[in-house]
Amino acid sequence: MRKIFHLAISTIIFTLILVFHACKKEETPQPASSSSASPTQVSMILKTGTWEISSYIDSGTDETYHFSGFIFTFSSNGKLTAERGNENYEGSWNVEHSSDDDSPVDLDLVLAFSLGNDFDELSDDWDIQVFNTTKIELKDVSGGNGGIDYLTFRKR
Repeated sequence: MRKIFHLAISTIIFTLILVFHACKKEETPQPASSSSASPTQVSMILKTGTWEISSYIDSGTDETYHFSGFIFTFSSNGKLTAERGNENYEGSWNVEHSSDDDSPVDLDLVLAFSLGNDFDELSDDWDIQVFNTTKIELKDVSGGNGGIDYLTFRKR
């Protein structure tokens, strides 16, 4: 009887360990304070690995599909590439101190494409809202119509 009890307890503990391990959460972006965030810190994160756009909301309209399947690489020399199959687009990027105070992180991610296509929509100085090693959330208030755009890069 005692062996059955110990076997039952062992089985329950093993099952709980499996359940907790299976429920491990994805790392959630944490706001970085302006005093702790630096252009170098964000740049190092972007230069590590490849990225994809997990969300692009243009003035309330979800336009993520324009960038579906593209893999973004942020190179050390400021070159930004977007590749999907045989499609290959180049632009530039930089992280700099923000000129405004409406962002919780006083840094901007400046993206520039001059291609005459959907990638031109990404060309702007995006306010970095939150970031970590797997996700960077950005926001931009459009100059012309005052609409708000949101862009999220997720590490692949």
